[in-house]
Amino acid sequence: MQWTTSFDIPEFQPKINHQSSLYAIGSCFSTMIGEKLHDRKFNVLNNPFGTLFNPISITQVLEDALLEMPVNTDMILIRDAVYLHFGMHSDVSGYSKDSLERLIHKKQQQTKKQLENASHLLITFGTAWIYEYGSSGQIVANCHKQPGDLFEKRLLNLEEIHKTYIGFINMYREFNPNANIILTVSPVRHTKDGIPENQLSKSLLRLACHDIAESFDHVHYFPSYEILMDELRDYRFYKSDMIHPTEQAEDYIWERFKNSWIDPKSFVTIQEVENIKRELAHRPFNPDSPAHMKFLENLQKKLERLSRSFDFSKEMDQLRKQVDYRK
Repeated sequence: MQWTTSFDIPEFQPKINHQSSLYAIGSCFSTMIGEKLHDRKFNVLNNPFGTLFNPISITQVLEDALLEMPVNTDMILIRDAVYLHFGMHSDVSGYSKDSLERLIHKKQQQTKKQLENASHLLITFGTAWIYEYGSSGQIVANCHKQPGDLFEKRLLNLEEIHKTYIGFINMYREFNPNANIILTVSPVRHTKDGIPENQLSKSLLRLACHDIAESFDHVHYFPSYEILMDELRDYRFYKSDMIHPTEQAEDYIWERFKNSWIDPKSFVTIQEVENIKRELAHRPFNPDSPAHMKFLENLQKKLERLSRSFDFSKEMDQLRKQVDYRK
């Protein structure tokens, strides 16, 4: 008996492997996939400007980085003695205006370097609802809990999104003609906008992804939204807020992404890294037993072997703490 509505996802080219260079940006799905890739030792720069939800704010930070634009100080604000930027998530913050500008500039440099060498750029759209700030009408990425009367809320239209991305992708090709772009729509629902309004937003984003992908051979769509909405169509795959996917759902979407985009030759390394993660998290019945000490010794040998190709410094430190604790 079949309990889910499944569908085929193409195997895309060129595949992602451990020699690839990746950049992930946008809503929660990009962060999740970026973390999965990073944890499995892929070269990925993951959402350096924090979670960004609307398509326009995403292109703004990318273009500013590529073109080495100065930080737009008109978008800097102070909240609870912390300096923030309306164009970025509150993860990007400073205790002075100068420190925030330096941090943003550093992230722009990192972004430009990674984008120029990227084999794959992963972009996830979260919402088509935007907020325009003050008399300038600048689109903000985050309102940072400022009074609502400072902003005008409206829905992006399809032509705006399409035109913005046609321009960005054509510009990006001048910096990196070899990068492939993966577009996705976040399956996380923005219920605060309203359920009908969220569905309208997601529909616009999905249609925008289709039109953009149809315009370029090197732009592809990965159906993360459809996987959660259709294949995992049950509230047991949602956290207690009934909005965000559970860890089980994220793992399932990751497996679908892996089978669609990752080079099978990298599966062995992925499995080895996942095994090491599980072994490091293992809680022995008797930490001082000879069997467990032998287990730690074997684990150290695995880490030393893999460290010749990948950075396992954090895992080595974690293992060292376990060994030192038993001395």
